[in-house]
Amino acid sequence: MGIKVIGAGFGRTGTLSLKAALEELRFGKCYHMIELLGRPSDVTFWEDGSNGKTVNWDALFDGYQAIVDYPGYRYYRQLMQHYPDAKVLLSVRDADSWYESTLNTIYQAGPKGWQKLKMALSLPFSPRLRSLVRIFRMADKDVWQNDFQGKFEDKQFAIGIFNQHIEEVKRFVPPERLLVYQVKEGWEPLCRFLDVTIPDKPFPHLNERSTFQEMSKQLY
Repeated sequence: MGIKVIGAGFGRTGTLSLKAALEELRFGKCYHMIELLGRPSDVTFWEDGSNGKTVNWDALFDGYQAIVDYPGYRYYRQLMQHYPDAKVLLSVRDADSWYESTLNTIYQAGPKGWQKLKMALSLPFSPRLRSLVRIFRMADKDVWQNDFQGKFEDKQFAIGIFNQHIEEVKRFVPPERLLVYQVKEGWEPLCRFLDVTIPDKPFPHLNERSTFQEMSKQLY
């Protein structure tokens, strides 16, 4: 089967909506951070990538045809080489609104207070919780410490990294293989790029902050 669409955009750029849209367009299942949280044992593959080791992409993405969001966006170059026929979808949004959204959601993800205590007490008895802890540690290292150099709370610095990533993707990916896209544009540019028929239904708009917060609570 193989990956046909590679998402290169940061989280909080409409990636959950894109996951739903790509699945509606019959691109099989779409791998997203929510998939990793539902299959926490996958963290072993992603830790290999994070540590510079070879990743068995075909085993990881068995049954999937698209990938968006973290951790996949960090490996768009490797995925392009492994799946040479795949197209690259760079999801973007206004930088200020992206920063505010990220600061108030995924930057604060992870267990808090009593959740930490509950997890600590349950860890010896739960392989799933141990894998979740590894996921959050990996994300902290990859995103907040490496990509944002421990300075995400510096708004202008963080926005600079966001814009730099967009420009790097645009320089690296051949134009005929790339779509720079905002989910507010809806079906038309996405379907034209992927050469598929526009569905006769509204474009999905998911992952509002309240939805994210509710999803976070259900993890622990």
